[in-house]
Amino acid sequence: MDIDHTIWDSQRVIPDSVPEAFARLQKNGHLVFLNSGRARGHIYDERLLALPMKGIVAACGTHIEADGELLYARYLPWETLQKALALLREESMPYILEGREYHWMNIEDFAGDAYVERLYREMREKVRRLETLQEGDEVNKFSAAATANTDIERIRRELDADFRLLFHNETVAEFIAKDSGKAKGMERVCELFDIPKEQTYAIGDSVNDLDMLEYAAHGICMGNGSEVAKAAAEYVTDALHEDGLYKAMEHYGLI
Repeated sequence: MDIDHTIWDSQRVIPDSVPEAFARLQKNGHLVFLNSGRARGHIYDERLLALPMKGIVAACGTHIEADGELLYARYLPWETLQKALALLREESMPYILEGREYHWMNIEDFAGDAYVERLYREMREKVRRLETLQEGDEVNKFSAAATANTDIERIRRELDADFRLLFHNETVAEFIAKDSGKAKGMERVCELFDIPKEQTYAIGDSVNDLDMLEYAAHGICMGNGSEVAKAAAEYVTDALHEDGLYKAMEHYGLI
């Protein structure tokens, strides 16, 4: 299960049908995992953590936990990370480093960015300044915003060997390790729990859900999802506030 616009909306409103669906899935013996682009440090809302589920796949497949136990973690190598960040600084592309516990950012780099300012307020005790980053800190991935002075093609060209770039719009991109992603997270969960791929379902709404929608035996897109996500899905359900998640689980006979 993706989180944003699948479980809750941009105001963090969760339809009543979502926890009901989770509870019924668990009762029926299904293993439910959140599968989010958010790093684990950004999954802290008690309403999310209270959903009846087996575990969490976070940071685009680079963090996997089940029943509160960490099963898999992958952090960016220090030299690879430093090379990438030096390039982003040259290209005037402010960034946020995302980890298991902390995020690293300098809030003044994002003046006027409502999303980042909200993130900063909510995660204040878990946010550290960029200059405090040290070798050994646990960074799963990072996000960055292009500016008028950014050469995106240079970024793509010079980081292609180590990173996948997932653009959410013309300026905001996630940078994840080349061979990671939500689908890789699903694949590792299947290996850990001996789950046949034929018995997998994934539901999401956006560009960073594409690989898991295509990997799963049954990929489901929310009715409020992007057109590219709908095209990648086997089934398009109703929108979030039309009980889309619940109805999708009903459609497949899971609840």
